[in-house]
Amino acid sequence: MSLNLPALGQPAPDFTTQNQRDETVSLSDFRGKTVVLYFYPKAMTPGCTTQACGIRDSQQEFADRNAVVLGISPDAPARLQKFIDKQELNFDLLSDEDHAIAEQYGVWALKKFMGKEFMGVHRLTFIIDSDGQLVHIMEKVKTKSHHDDVLALLDSL
Repeated sequence: MSLNLPALGQPAPDFTTQNQRDETVSLSDFRGKTVVLYFYPKAMTPGCTTQACGIRDSQQEFADRNAVVLGISPDAPARLQKFIDKQELNFDLLSDEDHAIAEQYGVWALKKFMGKEFMGVHRLTFIIDSDGQLVHIMEKVKTKSHHDDVLALLDSL
């Protein structure tokens, strides 16, 4: 299945949405830092929890690399806050309830699960440099090692 992803070396698609505290957040707010923008299907599911907890436990290592991690899903802000409280997450989660941002990034597409086809968010990670340029797309994300894979990638860029 092919996704219609944005082009590397181009400005990352900007967006404005709400975080878990219902505060307005824009991608452009993070100029000057590397942004790790990861899309995940649904808060509080096993794979998404594993992925988020790995990032939580590596937060200092991301900070040491001048990187901010933002998770984004179709969940409402209140559900994102519950996820953060339950897992003691230490980074912002962004709400994309109408999946408009997922569409901009090409990750809202047909999925298959247990023989059923449906539209949903594909688990991908985008690395955006301090100037807002899209420098890397991780299409193969392993929830258990995602944090280590991203840190290694940041070191290689």
